[in-house]
Amino acid sequence: MELFEARNVNKVFASTQALTDVSISVKEQSIFGLLGPNGAGKTTLIRIINQITAPDSGEIFLNGRKMNRTDISHIGYLPEERGLYKKMKIGEQAIYLAQLKGMSYRDASNNLKKWFEKFDIMPWWNKKVEELSKGMQQKVQFITTVVHQPKLLIFDEPFSGFDPINANLLKKEILNLKAEGATIIFSTHNMGSVEELCDHIALINKSKKIEDGPTDEIRMKYKTNIFDIKYRGEFREIDLALGTDYKIISHDESDKANTLKVQYMNGKSNNELLSSIMPAAEILAFEELIPSMNDVFIKAVEESNKN
Repeated sequence: MELFEARNVNKVFASTQALTDVSISVKEQSIFGLLGPNGAGKTTLIRIINQITAPDSGEIFLNGRKMNRTDISHIGYLPEERGLYKKMKIGEQAIYLAQLKGMSYRDASNNLKKWFEKFDIMPWWNKKVEELSKGMQQKVQFITTVVHQPKLLIFDEPFSGFDPINANLLKKEILNLKAEGATIIFSTHNMGSVEELCDHIALINKSKKIEDGPTDEIRMKYKTNIFDIKYRGEFREIDLALGTDYKIISHDESDKANTLKVQYMNGKSNNELLSSIMPAAEILAFEELIPSMNDVFIKAVEESNKN
């Protein structure tokens, strides 16, 4: 079941088309990657979801009904540009922000302290924000985003500025939130995080959606039929056996192992490639190279720019 849906959303700022007929559908209890180059339109769509601005045309839905201003309490939004009051004490500010989302003082205080302990920042409760490092401030803002247990969470570059240890901590918490029932829209330029976290992605370029689908299916769509093969035998025998149906991209012969990178052409199958090599060499390992999300991102955007 879809928790959030955008249908044919358009938005123009002055003479700039920010979004062109963009539709996305986010399944309940999933992590949805909203991807695209700088200026593609991602932030505009996020601002529309958060009711900060309105679409010129098109509609957005939460739980199957059109969204309105009251739905803001069901959303947790962590923007790329962080914004905490520097002179205010951290605990007081966190409670204030939680109360804005409809929590009582008591519930906000109890829930926040649990999160502060989990993130090992409880000793900073009575410190001012300006006394915290950037990473510590980001932890506080993440906590204030999730503390009211919203149905929909939107994270815009959540790992920006984090060291690897704290980035890993945040990833674990995002996965925990999903396991506990949260639905997450996740915007980032870190394609490694997309592969780790996202069930589904949509890629926007120049205001238009150019890809949309399950992450693994999108990666498979861009595969180029290239295989890494480790073998025991003579390369010249394999070269003769493969003939013109296959393209040898690279090979390396060493004392440790002989390796070969091959691309099959003309609709050949994996089994046919194996069958061609087996009479000529002993195959020790055989792996298809599936493009990373980083490769997919670059190729999809480049192809879109040509159109």
